[in-house]
Amino acid sequence: MKVVLATRNAKKLVELRRVLVESELGIDVLGLDEVTDYPEPAETERSFEGNALIKARACAEVTGLPSLADDSGLEVDLLNGMPGVRSARWAGPDASDAANLNLLIAQLAGAPEADREARFVCAMALVLPSGVEHVVRGEMPGRLVEVPRGGNGFGYDPIFVASGQTLTNAQLPPSAKDAISHRGKAVRLMVARLAEER
Repeated sequence: MKVVLATRNAKKLVELRRVLVESELGIDVLGLDEVTDYPEPAETERSFEGNALIKARACAEVTGLPSLADDSGLEVDLLNGMPGVRSARWAGPDASDAANLNLLIAQLAGAPEADREARFVCAMALVLPSGVEHVVRGEMPGRLVEVPRGGNGFGYDPIFVASGQTLTNAQLPPSAKDAISHRGKAVRLMVARLAEER
């Protein structure tokens, strides 16, 4: 079974392939660089679920293959749930991970530890060529530290400590992060949907 993950983010692709290997479903995951090129749709929805569906629908329509897409981000309680769906563009439309991270650190400067609660959220959509759609959601609650630590992961991982952990996501080995991450949880929920559709 071939499935397209509607992303050009190589790290997301590696992460998804790693989790799917554990499922032993024999699913071959392609990235957008491996299928017919098409203009990627704008993420105009205000929810992670809405944006994931926009991307998966466009990909399935063009490729004719089952298409997965996720929209994920960080919700910070002190910032009323922001950056949320704007997580990848928090410092501007073409912002780097470092720019987004540095802006968030500056915005939380001086905030006491008790006010640094946050959660990573991942909504994952599967759209089949037949028009059948599935959407699942995974969350990873935790808190934000002031000083970045670790070299693994990406995005806000260097300042996020998941509940029950002492290390940031960027300090955890990939397999340990996958076991508790928002994306790992969403993928494992989606594996059940993929198994039904095989």
